[in-house]
Amino acid sequence: MEQALTVGLDGSPESLAAARWAAGEAERRNLALRLLHAWPLLAPEPTRIPAEIDQNYWAKRLMHNAQAELQARHPGLTVVGNLVADDAQKALLQASSESEMLVLGSRGLTPVESYFLGDISMSVVARAERPVVLVRAERGEEGRAPESASAGGVVVALKLHGPCDDLLEFAFTTAAVRGVPLRTVHGRGVPIHAYAPWGVDHTVTHEVRQEAQKGLSQALRPWREKFPGVVVAESIRLDSPARAVVGAAAGAELLVVGRRKHHPPLAPRLGPVAQAAAHHARCPVAVVPHD
Repeated sequence: MEQALTVGLDGSPESLAAARWAAGEAERRNLALRLLHAWPLLAPEPTRIPAEIDQNYWAKRLMHNAQAELQARHPGLTVVGNLVADDAQKALLQASSESEMLVLGSRGLTPVESYFLGDISMSVVARAERPVVLVRAERGEEGRAPESASAGGVVVALKLHGPCDDLLEFAFTTAAVRGVPLRTVHGRGVPIHAYAPWGVDHTVTHEVRQEAQKGLSQALRPWREKFPGVVVAESIRLDSPARAVVGAAAGAELLVVGRRKHHPPLAPRLGPVAQAAAHHARCPVAVVPHD
């Protein structure tokens, strides 16, 4: 099969929104679209069996309806359905290793609310080998911001600590294929010594901002040269990185955040910025693993 983008499908409004978003993205990137529905109780495919006694009937119907809708919307797109008799998390992680990108539907804006197949999507996000995009149902089929939003474009969160080439390559490529600006944001808390009895020492905050701006410009320079057609805006926010990133994502088409591929055994697999983005950003969120 040609290079593909995979979307997890469970019949929920969130997963169907994810499939519509994924179809548009696959078409822009010239990829095939793979629809994956995994359930351990799926039976081996029989040769001939009446629908009324076929325990795979609803899974087949879900897949057929989704394929028909997406093929009608994107007639030139290769759409492949895949029913897998396996644990959903295991199947999604395997699909991620075989795909350019994995797309999942997500629910809720708080930690209390669930995600695609309960807690599975967050576990998959934390372990997948390739980028995972979370899409909410209320965003619409293309994951675009409402018409009233003024910012738009793709937003990428940068920590400026260590290499982030995989993250920037994904962000610049996405902005390029969509033909939209790329907004880069770096959040940095105000150091404790900047606070004085009369308020904040603006000399210190200016130095902090200048240092961060220099690091951000250096990180972006080679990618600006590689993608000269992408309009890039740089933003330094003196706030906690998580608040800065979620705030910058308002009205965006996509928020791109990173996560480290390798962690100490007891460390959380998603950092605070990725966690905040996944739970609170209203636009689709791409979590990109990087060194």
